Amino acid sequence: MIRTTMMTKNLTHRYVLVILLSTLLHPSTVAGAIVLGEQNDADINVGCLFPLTGRGGLYGRDSQIGIQIALEKLAQSPDVYPTLKVVIEDTRSKASRATRIVKDFVEKGRSRFICGVVNSSVAWQVAKVAAQEEVFFIGTDHASSRMTSPLVSPYYFRVNNNTQQSAIAGAKYIKEYFPNSAEKPIRISHIAPDYDYGYTIWQDLVDALDSLGVHYQVVTTLWPRLYEPNYSAFIKALLEKPTDLVINSMWGGDLVAFIQQANNTSLFSHAKFANFDTGGNYEVLVELGKDLPEGLIMSARHHNNWPHTPLNQWFVSRFYELSGRYPSYAAEGAYSGIMAIAEAVHLTGVDASNDALKTALEHLSLRLPEDPEGFSSFMDPKTHQLQQVIAIGTTTGSNSKLSLPRLLSHWKIYYPER
Repeated sequence: MIRTTMMTKNLTHRYVLVILLSTLLHPSTVAGAIVLGEQNDADINVGCLFPLTGRGGLYGRDSQIGIQIALEKLAQSPDVYPTLKVVIEDTRSKASRATRIVKDFVEKGRSRFICGVVNSSVAWQVAKVAAQEEVFFIGTDHASSRMTSPLVSPYYFRVNNNTQQSAIAGAKYIKEYFPNSAEKPIRISHIAPDYDYGYTIWQDLVDALDSLGVHYQVVTTLWPRLYEPNYSAFIKALLEKPTDLVINSMWGGDLVAFIQQANNTSLFSHAKFANFDTGGNYEVLVELGKDLPEGLIMSARHHNNWPHTPLNQWFVSRFYELSGRYPSYAAEGAYSGIMAIAEAVHLTGVDASNDALKTALEHLSLRLPEDPEGFSSFMDPKTHQLQQVIAIGTTTGSNSKLSLPRLLSHWKIYYPER
């Protein structure tokens, strides 16, 4: 009798898993929104905000696949994790549109969780509205530390590393690998987009250099507008003054355009070049190909070729199976957001109070694709910022199965303080 019951139970689980995976791989579209996971009576409704069109559309499309992979992972343990219905709407990178969508998610979609957002300025507005609605906002792809220091809202939690974490790792790298002294400080030039993200990461880097006692001199700081098409004047300004290290804090298409234009000058022989937050994103490596010079110092929030763990290799391979390409870091951020929501609800129950969910999120520990062996990402209960390992590498020639002429290697690994 026991054997029969167990066999029936196992067959039921397999049947449920097949149905769930079929749903995940064939998302539905309702009034322009993408619906993933449980289509009807889910335990938890989640509303996600990403740009799906325009210049930031790749991040949204990668995030959608990252969410699908997370739901697949959860479906493997149907007795452990709640069922989720995830609705994704296109923000078009506009704050006014994103805040209207949040209200619809809550009022019409009965969402207890909001996730996503690529742009830090949009995320700031979304966090305010989510707090008014008393729903949790799980940030997955924006990085301004102004969201967490001080904390923008008690309902806000971020699962990708922020500018402060990247800046601290970058400052440690500079202290370790660039000679500096009071008599001969390292000369630094910085260029970043002229909006919140750019200002914040520069201030975070200055604070980190100061706290580590690095002797440095600021040669110049430059602030091109976001989506600037022509960087020739900025590159000329960087070349005009002696500099030991040019730190570029652009991202996406802006960084690609800058490097392509700088290749026509002597900038990369004029000084060392680094991007400590987004430069090593797979999207950038693909777009530049052989145009990416070797020896650039870069990092990203997730790497396809580090760490060499079964979980990361599975995540990258599964993304490729679903899309025919490899993921940008946005995909792993979205995966992390869904896993964080599921874990918090698993720990508290589907009918838990906001206070119980908040406590669970504040003490969250997650094993994520970006985590090296022996480490799990963990939440800082004061800042609501997930603490993660930062890996900084240099661009080198590659014969990897990722089929790129340049990848990051010679990794330097920086762990967060507990």
